[in-house]
Amino acid sequence: LATEATRGAFYRGLRLISLDGTCLDVADTPANEQEFGRPGSSRREGGGAFPQLRLVALSETGTHAICAAAMGPLRSSENALADELLPGLGPGMLCLADRGFHSFQRWQDARRTGAQLLWRVRPNMVLPREEQLADGSYLTRIYPNQPDQRAQRNGQHVRVVEYDIDDGIDRDPGQRYRLLCTILDPDTAPAGELGVLYHERWELENTLDELKVHQRGPRVVLRSKAPDGVYQEAYGYLCTHYAIRRLMHDAALQGDLDPDRLSFTRSLRAARRSTPVSYTHLRAHETGRN
Repeated sequence: LATEATRGAFYRGLRLISLDGTCLDVADTPANEQEFGRPGSSRREGGGAFPQLRLVALSETGTHAICAAAMGPLRSSENALADELLPGLGPGMLCLADRGFHSFQRWQDARRTGAQLLWRVRPNMVLPREEQLADGSYLTRIYPNQPDQRAQRNGQHVRVVEYDIDDGIDRDPGQRYRLLCTILDPDTAPAGELGVLYHERWELENTLDELKVHQRGPRVVLRSKAPDGVYQEAYGYLCTHYAIRRLMHDAALQGDLDPDRLSFTRSLRAARRSTPVSYTHLRAHETGRN
């Protein structure tokens, strides 16, 4: 959605894209349980009472527009679904992703799309400092496996940005953040800017909250009783969310505002009020005709 005039959607000319996943509760029917499966733990919200659909999405960070999604049963891994989305990346993009998505092969596949990457990795990942840079970041190489790393073959150059956050607000207080970046020149993307920029990834979690809580309704399950209907309904929610975010983006452009300054809940209510004929009224009309 974003244009050059959209505030907060680009970093130094690169369109910000985030990658993340979530799960949606679906109707508790034998067919849905067989297709999607249930959580194995009651710690998840809802106590594991409902079968769940797994969803992984690519979102335009600045507008919260979900531009691509992959879905599957709960037993599907987020990484496998993420692999289906990588072709949606391309030149002129900067993709943000959390540490659960990193692997050497996935990094290579994403990089081959032409997109730049800024992905968090686990803090104990072995990343020798090959060249210290003036902004505090450093260059290293990542490898397909440990034998290649020991032999120092088939390596891929990356830049590493490391920092700590302990402000009582961050979701991982006191944790060390370690980011891999494909932009090797610190003058093109200084480490301090990348550290701040990475936390824009949380915008996708806010986007998924809009979809699951505000648009669908808290603790509301997808009502379709058959798997085909579940997928269709989920895509319907995604299309509706995109349409609302398109309206919000257009309004933000007219007001010269960052789209983040607009309320999704208020926009959703406005869209519902503007609908000339509700689904309930339509059904009542059809029933009367029959």
